Amino acid sequence: MARRALGDAATAAEQDLEAVLAAVEDWHGKALSYEPVGGGISNANWRVFVPDQPVSYFVKVPGKGTERFIDRSAAHDASVKAHAAGVGAKVVRFLEREGVEIFEFMEGLRTSTNGDFLDPTVRTNAVRALRAFNEGEPLELRKTLFDMIDEHIGQVLELGGHFPKDFGWINAKYREARHALEASGLDIVPCMNDTLAGNFLLDAENNVKLVDFEYASSNDRSAELAVWFGEMFFPPEVEAEVVEEYFGRRDEAIVARITLYKALADVKWSTWAMVQHQVSALEFDFFKYGVWKHMRARSLMRDENWARWLAAI
Repeated sequence: MARRALGDAATAAEQDLEAVLAAVEDWHGKALSYEPVGGGISNANWRVFVPDQPVSYFVKVPGKGTERFIDRSAAHDASVKAHAAGVGAKVVRFLEREGVEIFEFMEGLRTSTNGDFLDPTVRTNAVRALRAFNEGEPLELRKTLFDMIDEHIGQVLELGGHFPKDFGWINAKYREARHALEASGLDIVPCMNDTLAGNFLLDAENNVKLVDFEYASSNDRSAELAVWFGEMFFPPEVEAEVVEEYFGRRDEAIVARITLYKALADVKWSTWAMVQHQVSALEFDFFKYGVWKHMRARSLMRDENWARWLAAI
């Protein structure tokens, strides 16, 4: 889509953006223009150009219904701390009433793909960026993966959404894993909780920056890696390499912990998808996405090593 001038909105999404831009007093009376930024399945993303400004801006307009599972003030807190850790974009404004963050657009960086992570240099730089955020200043919001799952289950019930026929069994396996993980002790650190490839940006030298902290919270460190592995589809030998790089060691307990969390991460995102299926106006097949995530959670929960993983942590 071509760049559009302020005042020429032709779609509901563009009208929503223009309403947000009207809330930025410093930009009143300026000949703003904007264009969409691809990616993301929760919000509408835009690049905004302001005359006489040395930089352009990234503006994220919250998607319908996302207030059910995104605390925008907590996301803003995480964005500011990611920039302080040297791995995030600079936040220039937070419109609290609208729940909108405005960032400096990071010129010269591109969105990564899963294919980029075939490069060991990209993986190493991504591990270091992620660990820098995980070891940064504590976040205001504590929300473990368990909290997220319970929240989404309640929301699906409230909305009359879809549960698979065997969800009682899935829920029992989730409770079993949760009990073992909590009994072993949680390593609570700042976490992105949404480490898909599109949230890693690369420059020409494959240095990595992180974006999108909407789901960020204080959570178990191993859950962070589990979500990442679930998005990356790394083969076992690459997962082993990443674990070694991140922790400085690799042992059975770490691997078992991450593996259990991989199953629970799929429960979280499958149930989240069924909430989105009920409330989102975005053109994305959330139902299909959720069904697939449920399938992958089952594959781990039915694995013959499940009991061994529970015992190993």
